[in-house]
Amino acid sequence: MTDLPNRRRVSRRFPLARRRVLAVLPRWLAEKVPRDHWDTDAAFRRRRRVVAATSMAGAGLLGASLSREPGSSAFYGLTLATAGTWVAGGLASGRLHLGHVRWGTDLHRPVVVPVLTGVGAFGAFYGAALVARRIPVLRRAIAHVLKFADEGDNALVAFTTLANGAAEEVFFRGALYAASARDPVATSTGVYVLATVATRNPALVLASGVMGALFGLQRRASGGIQAPLITHLTWSTLMLRYLPPLFRDDRLTDDQRRSDRDRTERAATVRAARDARR
Repeated sequence: MTDLPNRRRVSRRFPLARRRVLAVLPRWLAEKVPRDHWDTDAAFRRRRRVVAATSMAGAGLLGASLSREPGSSAFYGLTLATAGTWVAGGLASGRLHLGHVRWGTDLHRPVVVPVLTGVGAFGAFYGAALVARRIPVLRRAIAHVLKFADEGDNALVAFTTLANGAAEEVFFRGALYAASARDPVATSTGVYVLATVATRNPALVLASGVMGALFGLQRRASGGIQAPLITHLTWSTLMLRYLPPLFRDDRLTDDQRRSDRDRTERAATVRAARDARR
């Protein structure tokens, strides 16, 4: 029982830290618009069961999709299956809300600010990518992900990327956020990061932590999924369009290295077979 006062002090620090963070955020991220989104106890428990099952299924499919060859039918099939799982779980969990933003004294659906937020997030990530090119681990991780953008049909790549972005908001900032009993921003972000860990790609895990926190704050402020969904789609579109050229030379070098290694291995196999016949 001697550590009880320490526990109480720790518990008091979290609200204080949260207030300090909110104090430095812009008004459209810090202030919550009025909303009345209440579930019955039975509906809340059901939502949590659906969310738990969907989280495990979606994470498994996400990891499997990025283990397939870029541009392959298996990759596209698993990617679309992942998006379908997020959407189905989100809708099955219960009622979802689009949310509002305050404009003067009135409430409106969020559109312009989320688009600008997505543009700003892309600018920050583009700058971070320039730095990441100098860090071998991150450079290889980003180059691997961007292979999926370069190798395959451009229309299919764009469709699957945006479909998954929208689906993730339906589930993580929709169903999972509503199923979180305490600190839903931190909870939804944490689960979002854990789901991304299944990809075994450090660049994606880092991005999920940063963007998951931003999307969660948008959900908190607006009371719905429309703001984070629009920001996610804007950010994804710009990343898909402008980030691959930064790492194209790295991917070509890696591909050439693998090609040389394959040729060396084939030559060694042929020599071993000839020696065996002699």
